[in-house]
Amino acid sequence: MPAKRARRRRVPAALLAPAVVGLAFLILPLLGLLARAPWAELPARLAEPEMLAALQLSLFTATAATVLSLLFGIPIAWLLARGEFPGRSILRALVTVPLVLPPVVGGVALLLVFGRNGIIGSWLYERFDITIPFTTTAVVLAMTFVSMPFLIVSVEGALRGADIRFEEAAATLGAGRWTVFTHVTLPMVAPGVLAGAVLCWARALGEFGATITFAGNFSGRTQTMPLAVYLALQTDLEAAIVLSLILLAVSVIVLASLRDRWTAAP
Repeated sequence: MPAKRARRRRVPAALLAPAVVGLAFLILPLLGLLARAPWAELPARLAEPEMLAALQLSLFTATAATVLSLLFGIPIAWLLARGEFPGRSILRALVTVPLVLPPVVGGVALLLVFGRNGIIGSWLYERFDITIPFTTTAVVLAMTFVSMPFLIVSVEGALRGADIRFEEAAATLGAGRWTVFTHVTLPMVAPGVLAGAVLCWARALGEFGATITFAGNFSGRTQTMPLAVYLALQTDLEAAIVLSLILLAVSVIVLASLRDRWTAAP
């Protein structure tokens, strides 16, 4: 029996060779990044004003985008999971379009809506003299646009998997809809909300295309870490590597925090 099991677990050579090549393709660039990192100069590099500005702006805008995504994404997820109305599948498809839409296209779309000549932007400019493009607000909106679908998908899945009988029991005992939602539904789907928020924050932190198209690349105002990496590649390779290491560390932390949800073996 042990010999039979060993034979069954042996990977065929036809699969092993491309698997090794694929793993090397995925892992070697990360190892190359770690090997070229200026570890001795890392603290001094991180203390540079431009580096700190990009890091602080990225953390602030990614957090703000996550808060907006929670504020609007949870109701959307509830509507998609529990609502019964015509066109729900179409609405779900539209909500998830930013997951596959090229970020640059998303930036152009935001510019056409919130720009000075846009559908909403023209009204804001004419009535209140408010300009959104190429501001920190534009960074937050760009991040929210590309990252909110991650939260919606996660929360919708959690809502679909939640046992609705607890909500029905609370309603039977006299709890109102808002009370049921805040005291029963949200606690049940809290792990899904947390996972979605973490993914949303990480996606927002790494956003590049929509941000540079809609918000530009101005130091201290719209230059987030991915944009700083792009700029540093042209003038200072070590600075680009340091910023890339920070983003890599965030990615590893996110995967580690969600390993039980996304990478656990069935």
